[in-house]
Amino acid sequence: MTVIENMAVSGSIKELARLRRRYGGRRWRKVKGSADVELLTGEVRFAEMHWYEAHGIGKKEIKIKRLLS
Repeated sequence: MTVIENMAVSGSIKELARLRRRYGGRRWRKVKGSADVELLTGEVRFAEMHWYEAHGIGKKEIKIKRLLS
């Protein structure tokens, strides 16, 4: 994973109530980063990914937002 950057923290996350109900945790962050990912076709591409994470909970709901190469 390269270039990891916080996009939002706790109060500014629209999904905060749902995240706390589903996973627990207190201080949630919405994060984005880039990494090589293997697609269902078997092809490896560089992609931008977004996810939520909280201390003690870890990364949740990782999604590929766009392919960069």
